[in-house]
Amino acid sequence: MFNLSAFKIIIRVLHGTQNHQKQCFYCFVTAAVGSNIIGHGCTIGFPAILLPQLQQPDSFIKLSSAEESWLAAVLGITQLVGSFITSPIMSRFGRRFAHFVVTIPVLVGWFTTILATNFEELLLGRILQGLSIGMLSPLRSVLIGEYASPRNRGAFLTTISLTQAFGIFFVHLIGSILSWQKTALICVFFSFVSLVMTIYSPESPSWLASKNRYEESREVFRWLRGNDEEDELEEMIQARMLYEDAAISLKAKRSESRFREMITTIKKKEFHKPIILMMHAYVMVQFAGGTTMAAYSTKIIKLILGPAANANFWMIVLDTQRLISNSVAVFVINKLKRRTMMFATGGLCVFSQIAISGYTYLRSEHALPYDAMWIPALLINLQFFTVATGMLPLPNVIGGEVFPLEYKSIGGTISLATMSVSFFLVLKTFPGLVDSVGVHGTYTVYSLMLCYCLLVIWILLPETKGKTLQQIEDEFRGRPLNRQELEEKEIFHSCPVLAYKRKMSMRRCSSHILH
Repeated sequence: MFNLSAFKIIIRVLHGTQNHQKQCFYCFVTAAVGSNIIGHGCTIGFPAILLPQLQQPDSFIKLSSAEESWLAAVLGITQLVGSFITSPIMSRFGRRFAHFVVTIPVLVGWFTTILATNFEELLLGRILQGLSIGMLSPLRSVLIGEYASPRNRGAFLTTISLTQAFGIFFVHLIGSILSWQKTALICVFFSFVSLVMTIYSPESPSWLASKNRYEESREVFRWLRGNDEEDELEEMIQARMLYEDAAISLKAKRSESRFREMITTIKKKEFHKPIILMMHAYVMVQFAGGTTMAAYSTKIIKLILGPAANANFWMIVLDTQRLISNSVAVFVINKLKRRTMMFATGGLCVFSQIAISGYTYLRSEHALPYDAMWIPALLINLQFFTVATGMLPLPNVIGGEVFPLEYKSIGGTISLATMSVSFFLVLKTFPGLVDSVGVHGTYTVYSLMLCYCLLVIWILLPETKGKTLQQIEDEFRGRPLNRQELEEKEIFHSCPVLAYKRKMSMRRCSSHILH
């Protein structure tokens, strides 16, 4: 077990009072996760710094357009692979050990990038970084959810998107001043700090309880939270004990074959409708422009604002706006209806992309009656505002509301797979699309994809704000539950085994919801 006394000495130096100590314990643990996410944000935004510098005449690494797109897009595939690696590790060896394992690939990836002398070595570094991003996806919300107090858990989970946005902002800021090697060396700091902080972090009390180490679980839980949340502690331990007692009998009672059960589930409207909805929502996120802007910022800015524009300056402006808009979105989304927010920001995003397409086309044909820098600057800021306030955070919020409890885990997995594949496809095809049909053609294609996704969402998405999960499920089904379904659902909610699994599943799927 970790050294409690050593860590307590560190905390006492930082905070004098006992109350501050207790809050600082789980703040420290969750800060280790946040530091890692900042490093991953740096990884996502790094191509916007790397690729322009490699295109300079004095660069010792020469890349083709296809190789550049691979460096930007490979994260999509590797993070999908990485997301399936972590679950067995954190289940068998613990959350703390899993966090160690997650951090190693990104550190090795950064140092591989720093020392790279050719495309293959750069690609290897990006692959390792993508694996780390994917491995942290199912782990980060589990760590925050199991360590933090319920009073602050929501606030800590909200910081996931903000810390990632800060990482993108940071790497763009530093990379506009320093070389890509020095920028990469500085970015190592966040993951290294996370590794050191993990050394002084305890194991999750939930995992200790799952391994029947109840006394250790109680000790760590009380050390993290004090004695004010004993109800959650005893509920968790009691649920695990019931799980152990009931697991064998439940297995014996299940007579229906898994294949037949799977077919029955797929046919349920409350299962396949939310999945189709969220698949289109996450595809929409990629075509809204935030993904391409993070990886190809300077290229897009010069294509839209013109070659004379200061791309690095505008990149920092847009990143700053993203941070502010993400923060504003946390409050705005809680005030407005989901459908109102979705289609208002979605409509503005489509308008901004069509306007950018029309502007760049007319400019290329020298058909503009009036032109000034403020016109494309206004349009690209409008697009980025809609992405940061609605198009990006709303699918994350809706994803946590539309899946019935029984299907949250599989729904989150399918959502992550869709997001990763579309992330890869958008970044891999963007340079070739711009070369073949121009920036106006590319934005036209993206606006058409947005219109299609918004149409599907319009048809499938019920209003979820202020409704219970059961009411939302009934809307997808098109009717209330009948007597037999009510009995089955009652069994689902009352069975100790399924209740325990559901609780663990909800914590894991939070990573997909907040990605």
